[in-house]
Amino acid sequence: MNLSDLQRKDIVNLTDGRRLGRIIDAEVTELGVISYFVVLEKKFWHFFKSASEVTITFSQIKKIGSDVILVEI
Repeated sequence: MNLSDLQRKDIVNLTDGRRLGRIIDAEVTELGVISYFVVLEKKFWHFFKSASEVTITFSQIKKIGSDVILVEI
């Protein structure tokens, strides 16, 4: 699976059912291993608030489906 495939999927937090947003970037080590994904949080009132970024590690990912990535934060 390519990073571009993951970027098309919505990220949903299993803890509260909230949609976090989508992956916008990945942090890669010198050895080529992905350390974490960067998700741009979508806010309902995004016109009034600035967007924030959340980092998600592989240990926080619980399931990668066809349309969504389920995480536990």
